[in-house]
Amino acid sequence: MFALIDCNNFFVSCERVFNPKLVDRPVVVLSNNDGCCVALSNEAKAIGLKRGDPFFKVRNVIERNSVAVLSGNHRLYGDMSSRVMATISSLAPEIEIYSIDEAFINLSAFNRDTVEETARKIIRTVRRNTGIPTSIGIAPTKTLAKVAAKFAKKYPGYKSVCLIDNESKRLKALELSDLSDVWGIGRRLGKRLKSEGITTALQFASLTRRQIRERMNVNGEKTWLELNGQPCNGIEFHEPDRKQMCTSRSFSPMIQDYERLVEAISSFATITSRKLREQHGCASTINVFLMTNHFREDMEQYCATATVTLDEPASDTMSICKAAIGALKQIFRKGYCYKRAGVTIPEIIPEKQVIGNLFTDQSERQRRNDVMAVVDRINSCGGMRDTVHVATHTPVADFTLHQSCSPSYSTVLADIITVRTK
Repeated sequence: MFALIDCNNFFVSCERVFNPKLVDRPVVVLSNNDGCCVALSNEAKAIGLKRGDPFFKVRNVIERNSVAVLSGNHRLYGDMSSRVMATISSLAPEIEIYSIDEAFINLSAFNRDTVEETARKIIRTVRRNTGIPTSIGIAPTKTLAKVAAKFAKKYPGYKSVCLIDNESKRLKALELSDLSDVWGIGRRLGKRLKSEGITTALQFASLTRRQIRERMNVNGEKTWLELNGQPCNGIEFHEPDRKQMCTSRSFSPMIQDYERLVEAISSFATITSRKLREQHGCASTINVFLMTNHFREDMEQYCATATVTLDEPASDTMSICKAAIGALKQIFRKGYCYKRAGVTIPEIIPEKQVIGNLFTDQSERQRRNDVMAVVDRINSCGGMRDTVHVATHTPVADFTLHQSCSPSYSTVLADIITVRTK
């Protein structure tokens, strides 16, 4: 048996842990630049707000209903996620962290007759240790566990735990599940299947294996098998390394000045190089793109991309920044208001597979790697990632709009809550 534990309205729940005034009140968390609603409390959903709503379109609804509006505080959410996952790991021997607010648990080591009580114990412990409410779906396969988790969250009668442990429950759950909600069914495939009259998970699961193979690839067939109770996906203990990487942001306000763009690209390159080192990867080519605001029809439009090839694959911040700024010089044009920019690594090379350049001083390469190891160690202390940085670096937050961001209660010393007693 597998379980999927899902944090309820995770971003909102993180905010409520440190700000009890938000409890039982409609709350919305916004995306970068405060553009769209990305997380909503149940109270906000009840008044008709939806995930993805542009903030400017629903501002009147928000003001009329006294909805609390917060800018996304992803440093806080990342730290709270780590606390939740650590708590789950202490209670279950095999877990797979699937996303910032979801994790799969292998329940094969637990007594099958007590898995539901085990799930409720996990929910209680996570709530006690972190303050985050969760729901759990339990089923013979990971795909069915995802289905069960949706029911556990949606229907109060389950009391946060939905168990699919027999054929009648499986068929009923699939009958009530829209095909678009099935894990592994993409938007394009779902649209094609619906055009054929296949609209529910049960209709999809009822197709023959031959019909599945005519319509889908091997991953689609695995989804079909899992919906029919045959496990095809086990617990993955290590997140697979990324093959590509991109760091980008939209600017608010838009940027015209070249030096300001250099600061932004340096910041993106710094983040990208840190991510490369975290997965022990290197980059041989760096792509940089610039674009104006295509929604502003009253302004001149421009979009361009440039590629720079490194002398040898690298992951140190100095090399990545130098290459990224070089690419920026190639595509920058005066007179335009730039809305978005980014740094992309089109192919990540494992560190162990890097072949040094015959004309490069290998001692210099080792020196750069040693410097970055020290920098990463310093920046990992005290929750301050940018304690040591390149001179052209400016915090990414300076380029984006975050008018209503909460303090980083658990990661920045200056933001720790002060308790006064009489």
